Amino acid sequence: MKIISYELFQVPPRWLFLKIETDEGIVGWGEPIIEGRAETVGTAVRELMEYLVGKDPLRIEDHWHLMYRAGFYRGGPILMSAIAGIDQALWDIKGKYYNAPVYQLLGGACRDSIKVYSWIGGDRPSDVGAAAKEAVEAGFTALKMNGTEELQMIDSYEKIDQAVERIAAVREAVGPYIGIAIDFHGRVHKPMAKILAKELEPYRPMFIEEPVLPENNEALKEIAMATNIPIATGERMFSRWDYKNVLIGGYVDIIQPDLSHAGGITECKKIISMAEAFDVAAAPHCPLGPIALAACLQVDATCYNVFIQEQSLGIHYNQGSDLLDYIVDKSVFKYKDGYVKIPDGPGLGIEMDEERVRELAKVGHHWRNPVWRHKDGSIAEW
Repeated sequence: MKIISYELFQVPPRWLFLKIETDEGIVGWGEPIIEGRAETVGTAVRELMEYLVGKDPLRIEDHWHLMYRAGFYRGGPILMSAIAGIDQALWDIKGKYYNAPVYQLLGGACRDSIKVYSWIGGDRPSDVGAAAKEAVEAGFTALKMNGTEELQMIDSYEKIDQAVERIAAVREAVGPYIGIAIDFHGRVHKPMAKILAKELEPYRPMFIEEPVLPENNEALKEIAMATNIPIATGERMFSRWDYKNVLIGGYVDIIQPDLSHAGGITECKKIISMAEAFDVAAAPHCPLGPIALAACLQVDATCYNVFIQEQSLGIHYNQGSDLLDYIVDKSVFKYKDGYVKIPDGPGLGIEMDEERVRELAKVGHHWRNPVWRHKDGSIAEW
């Protein structure tokens, strides 16, 4: 079997899909994307696919190292996201070739389903108490929300109080035992992160996410000493080498590799298994489309230390187009009592609605991250 061709589809709301075809008629799908940089990642995919056309798609480990190592310059969000989408598609082909879900090819499942959480609020969260109550009534037992708006490196206690009031409203709305994850989104710098984490302790968050930017991960040690809330990070880390130092440092409780950013199924399986040796949990990052979520679930099935999965159904980014719009069997992502079953169809376990993909690719998108500024005119972290 050989790879004979591939196609890219830039589809709303902000996704990029990859279809790889073989000479035996088996097709694989992947989702190589950096949000706001779809065209750039698409160019990287085209360059990397030059290595693979005409090759056996089943040699995934060799292809991964070829794409990663042969270019001399490696790593980073663009190249690793391109590799990730290609890797997902190759695993999809391999599963279909052997008529087995990917998780069976990775050693088999250690669970039948995985807990998922629901996003509430938006980039600037408001009325989150009501939104949290609606999510719980829909069956979710865990939620995630943005904790703050923009913050200067040193900012006012007024903004701290506003953030705490929002979390307090959510806790009051959902009761004492619903999990609440609070995403700092890299908007909070070390001086304010220490204050905010301490103030949030009475509300018993499930975790705080990306309390500082990943380039400042050394600050996590000081934040961890200031709070007993579990610390999560990793959506902007792209390989096992990026994770090595935070795991050795011992100040992260939960890692969040993104299977469309961190080298795909091949690499994220290794990252999550490496974290298990440090007694660190995993909650894969996935505010993306159906292929990315399906890939996450295949890896979740095989990794003991994964405890929850992000999913983006109904998230504020998905206005006008959502996950279920692109798949044939929409029940595959049916959530029940806050859990979703691991898809057990061949490959990634989903069937893409190719006609719909092609139709919406004509619409396309030009999604860009919002640009925020502080009152003094300086750029703020989004």
